[in-house]
Amino acid sequence: MARPNEEVEALLQEYADLVTITGGDAYKARAYEKAARAIGGHHADVSRLDLKGLLDIPNVGKSIAEKVLEYLRTGRLAMVEEARAVIPAGVRELITIPMLGPKKALLLYEELHISSVDELLDAIHDEKLRDLKGFGAKTEENILHGIALMQQAGDRILLNAAMDVAEQIVADLSGVDGCERCTYAGSLRRMRETIGDVDILVAAARSGPLMEAITELPITAEVIAHGEKKTSIRTTKGLQVDLRVLPADAWGAGLLYFTGSKAHNIRVREIAVRHKYKLSEYGLFHAKSGKKIVSETEEEVYARLGLPWIPPALREDRGEIAAGLRDELPELIQEGDIRGDLHTHTDLTDGVATLQDMVTAAAERGYAYYAVTDHAPNLFMQRMTDAKILAQRKRVRELDGKHRRMHLLHGTELNIGPDGEVDWPDDFLAGFDLCVASVHSHFNQTRDELTRRLLRACENPHVSIIGHPTTRLIGKRRGIDADFDAVFEACARTNTALEINAHPERLDLCDEDILRARRYGVKFAVNTDAHSVTHLPYMRFGVGTAQRGWLTKDDVINTWPLQKLRRFLRKGRSG
Repeated sequence: MARPNEEVEALLQEYADLVTITGGDAYKARAYEKAARAIGGHHADVSRLDLKGLLDIPNVGKSIAEKVLEYLRTGRLAMVEEARAVIPAGVRELITIPMLGPKKALLLYEELHISSVDELLDAIHDEKLRDLKGFGAKTEENILHGIALMQQAGDRILLNAAMDVAEQIVADLSGVDGCERCTYAGSLRRMRETIGDVDILVAAARSGPLMEAITELPITAEVIAHGEKKTSIRTTKGLQVDLRVLPADAWGAGLLYFTGSKAHNIRVREIAVRHKYKLSEYGLFHAKSGKKIVSETEEEVYARLGLPWIPPALREDRGEIAAGLRDELPELIQEGDIRGDLHTHTDLTDGVATLQDMVTAAAERGYAYYAVTDHAPNLFMQRMTDAKILAQRKRVRELDGKHRRMHLLHGTELNIGPDGEVDWPDDFLAGFDLCVASVHSHFNQTRDELTRRLLRACENPHVSIIGHPTTRLIGKRRGIDADFDAVFEACARTNTALEINAHPERLDLCDEDILRARRYGVKFAVNTDAHSVTHLPYMRFGVGTAQRGWLTKDDVINTWPLQKLRRFLRKGRSG
């Protein structure tokens, strides 16, 4: 279930967008954006805070705090409803299109009376947008891609949102009398980046109490289907959840079947047929006699087919069956292998938590080391200066050792400029323990320009990690069009790690890119890019993505001991 913080964040961000659409006070819109982000990243549940507690959150003033209390008390916010009322519903639909933006949406409505995605597509087809100020062929291309992203996402939601729902339901159903086992399956268990619906499996002798229980959960908004073997509900957030109850002795076969993927299951069933078996969600049977052979655990089913247990993240029919038959499956990285996070932010730039709070939260996760990497000055809106970063370094050195067994590293996230240049000269960069370098702008350069830009960053002796390499935002922004095979080769050659950004909106690199990069011998860093303490647990999603890319802990630099990591970060530089 979404945290109250996330609900409030979405509402305040919507209001900021509505203010922008109507040409309202830009300062006011920015104030609500900042407050939205701060509340979304706040560690404490805002529904449990009073006015004083809300005012303690950075960027939340008295007026906004009172509005938050109004929403938490009544479930509505008058100013948002008033703003919605003066803006046509069609315009509000248009602003959901990635890469369009509120101002352009309003212009389309006012000048061309466009109030739906279909009308916008017709206008682009008829080239009606090109006479509008700020529009052109490139704008049309971007909008078309934004519509494609939106349509591709459909009703799918991000991995973390689906996980929140699934884990809450699993916890609730596990307490029902008669429930012997309960877990989630499907694409969520395989850690896919977006989820269409959630599959919940229960082992129980009687299905009735479980089927009834899920229909009565607070999260249930609608019962789609109610049966003895399967019940489907729609949650208050619009996500479909399918519950299936199996006999305990069919658990392993059922878990394998409902985890998928479909292509993986077909391969497994082909092997079963070759052995003259029949495999279903109820077990592995002799095809001729119908006698059950095994079904209680996945391990037993796989073993009877001559296979080792295959981790769910690999079950995509990308060679895992052949590797299993050859006993060549990788020993996948686990979240417990991660020794530290190498890309995080504080409120010195665009984070919402203090350095002290971020360090304390990292220590509570049991890390051996932790890096603070606030933005460098070329992202002008962050207002970084030499003096600010040096003062932070001094404070980091003071805090180092305060948390026993955790070493602090002082780094920065550099901006890779249009020509591949980065913030600060070499002598200044030499003072950092590590430098992450990322593309944050000029996404529409040519393929050659973007490629050269990334290659130059890889070749910089001070750049240890390329952050969120493709820059994609899932369902919102496509990745940049660079020759990533050339980038992968350069990373391997220059000892530059590629980041697997664990934020659920990024998961960048994605699993397919990881598989390609791995063939070049690239090393990786699984980082959260945390901007608040609540982002640090996103590490699990980065590790899940790394698993889908077949990575072991040897492939990932932040599983290494600190001394080995430091050698890598130096990239051959002396000292």
